[in-house]
Amino acid sequence: MVETADTHFVVDTTPDFRSQCLAQNVRRLDAVLVTHTHADHVLGLDDVRRFCHGGRVLPLYAGRQDLETLSRIFPHAFDTTLREAGWPLIDGHPFEPLVPFQIGSTRITALELPHGRFTTHAFLFEDDAGPRFAYATDCKAVPPAAMDRLRKVPVLVLDALRYRPHPSHLSLSEALDVVAELRPGRVWFTHICHELDHATVERELPPNVRLAYDGLVIEV
Repeated sequence: MVETADTHFVVDTTPDFRSQCLAQNVRRLDAVLVTHTHADHVLGLDDVRRFCHGGRVLPLYAGRQDLETLSRIFPHAFDTTLREAGWPLIDGHPFEPLVPFQIGSTRITALELPHGRFTTHAFLFEDDAGPRFAYATDCKAVPPAAMDRLRKVPVLVLDALRYRPHPSHLSLSEALDVVAELRPGRVWFTHICHELDHATVERELPPNVRLAYDGLVIEV
């Protein structure tokens, strides 16, 4: 969940989206961003119905192909001819990589990342003062076009699955190589698996790099 002075929006809706909202007392949602349509990132989308009471339509921003996929998985949410009271009501907005779009006072740029045979999107969040935060999960690398936009970002959330190499995710050492290249301010590794023990790994990390966890709050 990303909260600004004028908008609250979420990146991806995981299968446990409802329980996470309850655990964190999330009572407001103004928009949804989607990195990609793998099951572990979108299958909680139906639960945004809680934020559509009274016929409120929720904007959702995703790549064109991802929007097509979501409309097939959740036709009742996207197809205006199927809508019923109490169902999720979603208005899809396609974005283009490297072309900024606006949610409230936040400017957002989607950046393409390789994810095995698929493409996912990182998001760079900026305001009038410049870049503030970037979120880059589920990726095997950070290509030059994305590197150029993410360099020296104040806060970076980055994929780092495990010690061993993986065909579609950054390993811990690969993620650290990306950090060394980008030189961000603070870094939180995400999408970590059970092979990474928090206490052990954090003793090995640079001072500005930590492992993310459920309920983490980052102020930027």
